[in-house]
Amino acid sequence: MTDFTQANVPDQAGKCMVVTGANTGIGFAAAKVLAERGARVLLACRDEDKARAAMVRIRDNVPRADLGFVKLDQSDLDSVKAAAEVIAREPRVDVLLNNAGVMLPPLQRTAQGHELQFGVNHLACHALSLLLVNKLAETPGSRVVVTSSVAHKRGRIDWVDLDAHQSYNRSDRYAASKLMNLVFAFELDRRLRAASIPVRAIACHPGVAATELSRHLPVVLRGLWPLAGVFLNDAEQGAWPALQGATWPDAQGGDYYGPQQRFEMAGPSGPAKATVVARDPETARRLWDVSEKLTGVDLTL
Repeated sequence: MTDFTQANVPDQAGKCMVVTGANTGIGFAAAKVLAERGARVLLACRDEDKARAAMVRIRDNVPRADLGFVKLDQSDLDSVKAAAEVIAREPRVDVLLNNAGVMLPPLQRTAQGHELQFGVNHLACHALSLLLVNKLAETPGSRVVVTSSVAHKRGRIDWVDLDAHQSYNRSDRYAASKLMNLVFAFELDRRLRAASIPVRAIACHPGVAATELSRHLPVVLRGLWPLAGVFLNDAEQGAWPALQGATWPDAQGGDYYGPQQRFEMAGPSGPAKATVVARDPETARRLWDVSEKLTGVDLTL
């Protein structure tokens, strides 16, 4: 489908969806639509007060929404592992929507000392996804959805300096982390298929949407960013690719969805284009190995 919008989201009654970073922006928009369609939605967020406030906003529109909160700080792998344990106690989990991320912050480090964008955008996503594979596998048709970006197209992985101890360019590191997201999604799906695990791994990107991720942009650009909504996607529209990956019945493992208009920056969702390196087996193997080592999490069945 090349014109998927929230109107195409089917009934989700009886399903349980985990949405990371669901208190704001695209994550909130996706969580709201999923709740409207009848799913139980777990908002996996760092800040409980903001998550609870988001739940109130969802219930303003969906009074009977079945919502839950899971504490998840993706800048700390201990928090990621604790969150996975909480989520695994649910009777079922149908979808893990990896939406949370950071974009263009000044140089910062995670609790484990990793460069923040590498740690939050990729390593936490790798760890949470693998920790929940066994739980997801209990439910037929379950999915892991990983959020990448059009920025992946200029991403280059600095294998020598993954944690930016030698140099730091915030834009380059963001692009690299989004390339890692796409490489991971494709490789996860390949490994799941090879192991005959009935979980689909799907990737998406929101195009260019005016959300809180822009808070670390330079001051001049930050002031102009809300104007992007006039020409590009707002948060609700930016959620369409994630919703397609999470709910479209015909979505297959290894699919990649994104906006179909204005050079993949706006419009309804459909198939998106990935770079050659995003599907390169050697890059995937190398990234998988280093991510296993740094997170201590592997695909244990």
